[in-house]
Amino acid sequence: MSWLFDNFDYVWDLTVRHMWLSAIPIVVGFVVALPIGWYANRHRRVRGGLLGGVSILYTIPSLPLFVILPGILGTGFLSATNVLVGLTVYAVAIMVRSASDAFGSVSPAVLDAASASGYSSRGRALAVELPLAGPVLLAGLRVVAVSTVSLVSVGALIGVSSLGSLFTDGYQRDFRTEIVIGIAATVLVALVFDAVLVLAGRLLMPWASTTRATAGGA
Repeated sequence: MSWLFDNFDYVWDLTVRHMWLSAIPIVVGFVVALPIGWYANRHRRVRGGLLGGVSILYTIPSLPLFVILPGILGTGFLSATNVLVGLTVYAVAIMVRSASDAFGSVSPAVLDAASASGYSSRGRALAVELPLAGPVLLAGLRVVAVSTVSLVSVGALIGVSSLGSLFTDGYQRDFRTEIVIGIAATVLVALVFDAVLVLAGRLLMPWASTTRATAGGA
């Protein structure tokens, strides 16, 4: 603990950077995946191929992806943009299937009722499908958040500083304290992100909490 107290500013700066490198891919990945998942659910003929193609992106190892992205994007090898783009690709790969399943969980009877009430296709998607799909979307987003926070650490291997820098520096110096602090801080960041998403879900989707409470009482 004495090392942590002596180097608190350094660890805090890495923590803030780690959170920043995590938050952007999570948000962008969700925004990109949402319409793709909705489209895949609406067009069953292309759903399998679309989801399969997107899922393949997640099988690309993170370190090689971060290494080849500078040549594709024209960025510097040490640019944080490489990590942000790579993690966004992974976030989309996970979230698209979750989004498709979320929209698929909405009852067809509810959709028919909405159409009969005069909703346009876009209006129905935004006012009916999206709110009802919210709980499943949130579950998928929580998986994306934990995965992204973990993968940010890999960027330290190519020189993009984050809490992963504590791992690499600790291994190079054979200093276990630094490694343990890096692991603990990464887990803490993941827990904070998850707690924020759960709180946001309760605030934005109060009906989901009411439904669970009713089901539990039954």
